[in-house]
Amino acid sequence: MKKRALKAVQRRILSPWWIFFIDLLLTSLAFSIAYVVRMNFSLPDISVVQFMKIGGASLLAYIISYTIFKSYRGVIRHTDFGELIKLLYSTASGMLILFIFDQINHWIGGSLVHVPHLVVVLHFILSFFFLGGFRMLVRETYAFLTQQKNEKRVFIYGAGDLGVLALEAIKKERKENYQVVGFIDDDARKWKTKLRDVPIFSFPKAMERKEELGVETLILAIADLPKEKTRIITELCLENGLEIKILPAFNNWIHEKIPAKKIRRLKIEDLLGRDEILLDMERISKGLTDKVVLVSGAAGSIGSEMVRQLVRYPLRKLVLLDQAESALYDLQQELIARGINCDYELVIADISNKQRMQKVFEHFHPKIVYNAAAYKHVPLMEENPYEALNVNVKGTKILADLSVRFGVEKFIMVSTDKAVNPTNVMGASKRLCEIYIQALSQNMATNTSFVTTRFGNVLGSNGSVVPLFKRQIEKGGPVTVTHPEITRYFMTIPEACQLVLEAGFMGKGGEIYVFDMGDPVKIADLAKRMIRLSGLTVGEDIDIKYTGLRAGEKLYEELLATKENTKPTHNKKIMIGKVRKHDYMEVNHKISDLLSNLNHESNLEIVARMKDLVPEFISKNSDYEKLDQNQMEKQVL
Repeated sequence: MKKRALKAVQRRILSPWWIFFIDLLLTSLAFSIAYVVRMNFSLPDISVVQFMKIGGASLLAYIISYTIFKSYRGVIRHTDFGELIKLLYSTASGMLILFIFDQINHWIGGSLVHVPHLVVVLHFILSFFFLGGFRMLVRETYAFLTQQKNEKRVFIYGAGDLGVLALEAIKKERKENYQVVGFIDDDARKWKTKLRDVPIFSFPKAMERKEELGVETLILAIADLPKEKTRIITELCLENGLEIKILPAFNNWIHEKIPAKKIRRLKIEDLLGRDEILLDMERISKGLTDKVVLVSGAAGSIGSEMVRQLVRYPLRKLVLLDQAESALYDLQQELIARGINCDYELVIADISNKQRMQKVFEHFHPKIVYNAAAYKHVPLMEENPYEALNVNVKGTKILADLSVRFGVEKFIMVSTDKAVNPTNVMGASKRLCEIYIQALSQNMATNTSFVTTRFGNVLGSNGSVVPLFKRQIEKGGPVTVTHPEITRYFMTIPEACQLVLEAGFMGKGGEIYVFDMGDPVKIADLAKRMIRLSGLTVGEDIDIKYTGLRAGEKLYEELLATKENTKPTHNKKIMIGKVRKHDYMEVNHKISDLLSNLNHESNLEIVARMKDLVPEFISKNSDYEKLDQNQMEKQVL
């Protein structure tokens, strides 16, 4: 019965007109007390007629003020500081109206009713006190009635403005069942003080008292907290058995209010990403303004994020091209839901279909092309070299050739660190793309500026280990890792796409831009950290199983080949790889010959041709290792 009553209270919102009526009653009470005080509590000396006249004038002034500021339209059980400020403005305006009224009365000879100044001031003070007190009483009563027994007692890390916003959000949203029992801050001046009646601790002191206070969770509430600091705090919390949650990004808030339900569990992306990337927005915007931009592979992990970032710029048109119908539809629905007003058009097409691509270029005449379409799954491409070459190489060649033919200004290709000293078909196919793009850009007859961007693994992309580990953890394990020592470079998808945008408008063309990927990460350590972030224990709740290296997989990835080196750019996260030159006629002939024989040759023959074109392509953990052995035997003979 009690639960049903509480649910009824939670669903019911008092009409604004009822609040307006209650406010007027409280304002009338405030006037009565102010008038009695003004008369020194001498009730017999009070003229009823004079009392009614002055009271009517005062009440009218406050009715006008409340109507102007609409202070009665808030949901009073969720009253916050901002609404109290509005209430202060409305009551102060009522006082001001009375003072103006009295001045006008003085100018016209006092023919109207006179409201004593002391009554006006006392009336304002008491009205604000009564109306504010009424709202706070309702809010705290509601909070008490809806309070749940099994609350999650939490610390908030950060006793600043963001921490206060988090506290207010938690107080309002009872469904999330948090109770803040302390703030943690690095500023020693704040220790042993209180913020909104909540004590502030140092981190060591908070850890000492966490069991006494029954704290299970820590919420990170510091804007632009450096990633390294986040990692340190995370490790300390995990060591102390605390669950870690984080606030949404500032630009996801609405009117600086945080919905408590958006306070989420810390993700691995929050730890492995790098600090904010500062982009040359003026250069990027100038390069994209009023341009038709084509994104191939627009529905993929990288392509879709490129689209999300490109729609912020004043493009003439954005062409979203992909052969994945469902994924492209999902992206379209996302853009519609976000209310994107950029002029965009969806095109379902295969980049390896030359005739179809030609029609696309004839119809749209793009000036900027981002080629993010590719097959990238290493073991699958090892078994299907035809598809790797047909899509990755042939598709890229078709797009690049059409870009030259139709006068595209910029062609930006998304490559991978697996193209460096490749050990698998996928990496070798991307290296062939790089070689062709470089050769084409060095052709004197080419006016299109070709740019290649090369980076490592992106967190959360389709086919990456992070989504796989998440699914395995949700199912109770085991988490599968190929080798205890395998390492990879990681970057978040938004980071990678921001750098692609920046690199696209650097230089004159022909460059390979290499991104600063930070330090390599052991995949086993990544798996352990994800398990711990899920509140589980490695070896007890979830096991890690080592399955052995897959076909074409190597222990360590590289960002630059041994024959290459780099030079810096104005963006410290982007370097230019100095690479050897390629003769366009020779490269074009060899790649065209390779592609023309795809339908007639076996997988072994196709890969043998790839190795001729990419001498540094040495297979590992693959059936194609025999080709390398044969080549070595020929060299010996």
